[in-house]
Amino acid sequence: MSNESTALHPLANLVGEIIVVDTASPYVYVGRLQSLTSFSIELNEADCHDLRDSLTNREKYVMDCRVHGVSPNRQRTWVRMDEIVGWCRLNDVIVE
Repeated sequence: MSNESTALHPLANLVGEIIVVDTASPYVYVGRLQSLTSFSIELNEADCHDLRDSLTNREKYVMDCRVHGVSPNRQRTWVRMDEIVGWCRLNDVIVE
């Protein structure tokens, strides 16, 4: 992906926003999107959560982040593009 195509990637519109990143693995990431390349995205002040370490499911965990805020456990982290299956702004998460 060239710099031009990176700028056209849908995630480029969310730089600076707090986003939720769903991955093919049992990890979910919540953090501020800092940058993206063809290989990865960089999140700052991120919560990198392994769902195998908790009794809650992905949706409940993300809703809790929306209600209570993000509890960062990483100053910076990178997520490979080929692991990402979905994303959204944290503010777009619907809380029931």
